[in-house]
Amino acid sequence: MGNTEVRVRGLAARAGGWSARHRWAAVGIWVLFVVLAMGLGSAAGRVDVSEGDQLKGETHTAAQIIDDAGIKEPAAETVLIRSEDSGVTATGGAFRAAVADVVAAVEGTGKATGVTSPYTTHTISRDGRSALVQFDLRGDAETAADRIQPVLDAVAGVQKKHGSLRIEEIGGASMQKQYQDAFGDDFRQAEYSAVPVALGILLIAFGALVAALLPVALAVTAIMATMGLMGLVSHLQPMSDTANSVMLLVGMAVGVDYCLFYLRREREERKAGRDAGTALRIAAATSGRAIVVSGVTVCVAMAGMLFTGLAEFEAMGLASLMVVAVAMVGSVTVLPALLSLLGERVEKGRIPFLGRRRRRQGADSGSRFWTAVLRAVLARPLVSVVVAAGALLAIAAPALGMKTQQLTLDQEFGDSLPIVQTYNHVNDAFPGGNEPAQVVVKADDIGSPAVRRALADFKKEAVASGASRGPVDVKLYGAQNVALVSVPLVGGSDMDKATRSLEKLRDEVRPATLGKAAGVRAPITGQVAGNHDFNDQLMGSVLPVFAFVVVFAFLLMLLSFRSLTIALTSIVLNLLSVAAAYGVLVAVFQHGWGASLVGAEGVGAIVTWLPLFLFVILFGLSMDYHVFVVSRIREARMRGRTTREAIRHGVVTTAGVVTSAAVIMVAVFAIFGTLSMQSMKQMGVGLAVAVLIDATVIRGVLLPAVMALLGERNWYLPKWLHRLPDLTHDEAPAPVAAPVPERGERLPV
Repeated sequence: MGNTEVRVRGLAARAGGWSARHRWAAVGIWVLFVVLAMGLGSAAGRVDVSEGDQLKGETHTAAQIIDDAGIKEPAAETVLIRSEDSGVTATGGAFRAAVADVVAAVEGTGKATGVTSPYTTHTISRDGRSALVQFDLRGDAETAADRIQPVLDAVAGVQKKHGSLRIEEIGGASMQKQYQDAFGDDFRQAEYSAVPVALGILLIAFGALVAALLPVALAVTAIMATMGLMGLVSHLQPMSDTANSVMLLVGMAVGVDYCLFYLRREREERKAGRDAGTALRIAAATSGRAIVVSGVTVCVAMAGMLFTGLAEFEAMGLASLMVVAVAMVGSVTVLPALLSLLGERVEKGRIPFLGRRRRRQGADSGSRFWTAVLRAVLARPLVSVVVAAGALLAIAAPALGMKTQQLTLDQEFGDSLPIVQTYNHVNDAFPGGNEPAQVVVKADDIGSPAVRRALADFKKEAVASGASRGPVDVKLYGAQNVALVSVPLVGGSDMDKATRSLEKLRDEVRPATLGKAAGVRAPITGQVAGNHDFNDQLMGSVLPVFAFVVVFAFLLMLLSFRSLTIALTSIVLNLLSVAAAYGVLVAVFQHGWGASLVGAEGVGAIVTWLPLFLFVILFGLSMDYHVFVVSRIREARMRGRTTREAIRHGVVTTAGVVTSAAVIMVAVFAIFGTLSMQSMKQMGVGLAVAVLIDATVIRGVLLPAVMALLGERNWYLPKWLHRLPDLTHDEAPAPVAAPVPERGERLPV
């Protein structure tokens, strides 16, 4: 095909055309944007989600009362002294000497305050072989992990002197410290590995260094700019480290994908004989448009997380939305400018073997593997639909029995952290755990006889009801008219039993005691309460988020393709891939089928936040492939090909780029599947499996088979919807001879 002037229209085409004509200006604006975003974000600093704002309900109310009262609860730590010899008890001389040494060592660091002996607080286990030395760390609890090391060293020194006893420290600060030491480098290594992994796959895909560097450069600069924007936006919507990690994952995935789609189309047109300018205009009108449609759809999906009412989810949703928007804008502006500047130099740095192989392939050669698959699928589309859909439904079946819960410390980390063993030892010796429920009592007059009587009744009934075995401690703040009541819950680390104890406190004990005192508010918070409130709020947000994402994705597909059929099949196929991913997660992490392959033995549940998170992320990312493939199919159909030929052309010519993009996504997500934290492992495995299924079974088999069965009904739009805005393909179809209709196929009038 020779050079042909191609008329284009639409936002993506106009943006690409402007950037190609004003190359240096487009590149300069992008660089300035990235630098300004990073500089302003760094200057503004990032505001993170506070513990009190994490949830609504009682947990939030309790945190608000404490904040309003100006009460700064210090970071509490505990040292467990334990004898494994039944003949050595807490009343013995050797045990008392160890307790005295622990108290002296902790006080000697100057970092602790309120150090208490178990002999004065009566924190001795029922079997008499364990005791707790308790204390608080000086300074802000938020930064306690940074100051805990001298205390840990002091306790370790006492352990060396008393080898016959087990002396172990645990608490919020020490747990955070060990977590940071163990997994901080783990996370950083995973994040740093994403870039070289993506670059390596792109080198194989393009066979040229410059072409491979462009997608990575776009993704990295989009991520850098978004990190700066997160700092600015955090003053309105607080962010978090989790949001930052999710942003990096999503940014790397979509940034590379969008650039890959654009670059592949531009190369394809040049190989077909177009001159550089014409090839770039066609890429802008076709792949550029697909990027805009996909990007807007992904942004809408990410916005679904804003409907949860959970601060952490809102932060993740907003961060993901921003990085997708930035990557999308960069793909349709600075990328055309760079391609125009580079010209043929985009092929520089060819990998010898790969470069020769790529040059031998024609512009429309497609993929031999997918050509063979498509031949079989299109020959028997009904059989293909039944087999592929049946297989995915079978994979999804375990999801019907999905059990979700917040993972306990031993479920999350297994035996990989020594502090997990300490946590279990404390729970064994003192059922109720080291994270008791906390009742925040606010009264008009905390010292009034009625309130004091209600507090005393609550202490007694908490134990009598079976919700706690005690001791129930009350700390009064007279000036603020606040009391903090600490209640160890029966159930300890068994979250189901502890939750039942919490519900008994809230529904039975509190109304019968504190609820009878006039002017008293008594929200119950703590780790178990936070998990319970989180679950309730998350479950309540599932339907609104689901409805928002599905409805808006449907409307966007309807407007973008002006086909009711395409919009409906898009939703159904995406839901099927998400369901299959759920099934794999349940099979591996809940039932343990093949769990040893990913280091997930003994988890027995899916972390509560993951199903909704996966739905939003996967529904958005699935649109990348779907929009790209269907756009090529529709483009071929509008050029005059029969529907089946258009399907073959669209799927085969996009197979290479979709495969490359999917391999990159799977590889990046799989890196997070190697982390030791089970929640991160579940997220990585779930995302990797879903993308793999989506790019192979869904796009390579089900989509073409379903479209082949539907024939001309693929482009059906009821007359009453013809007034919808026309956001269809930006490129005017080239005039070609009318094709011979397939049997049973109706050509549009």
